[in-house]
Amino acid sequence: MRPDGLVTVTSAFDAPMTLERLTHALGVKGITIFARVDHAAGAASVGLSLRPTTLVMFGNPVGGTPLMQAEQTAGIDLPLKALVWQDAEGIVRLSYNDPVWIARRHGLGDGTQAAVRALAGALAALARQATQGD
Repeated sequence: MRPDGLVTVTSAFDAPMTLERLTHALGVKGITIFARVDHAAGAASVGLSLRPTTLVMFGNPVGGTPLMQAEQTAGIDLPLKALVWQDAEGIVRLSYNDPVWIARRHGLGDGTQAAVRALAGALAALARQATQGD
């Protein structure tokens, strides 16, 4: 994890397949996908180019609500998000904010640590499922 809380993993797949694997893994876990933002399509709509860059917003009230109950400002970082993107060298990556960093950012106390650990573990597992071969 970087000091700014960003976790980035390299994918073994192209961007569309990484995105498909991520959304499939979310669906299997019963996690709601709230939005999908295709930044490259947005850029193309105004005549600009952008390498594949798609943001997926997802979550489950059971996981996120305890954080917001402790400190409502955590809602700025929830629902959780994952960015599937291709860098200038053609390498596909998946990035997300580490829940431990989110907790620190909002000054969440000991009462939320179990929820934070659960979210961190779930995100790491989802990232592995999306980016690594079976």
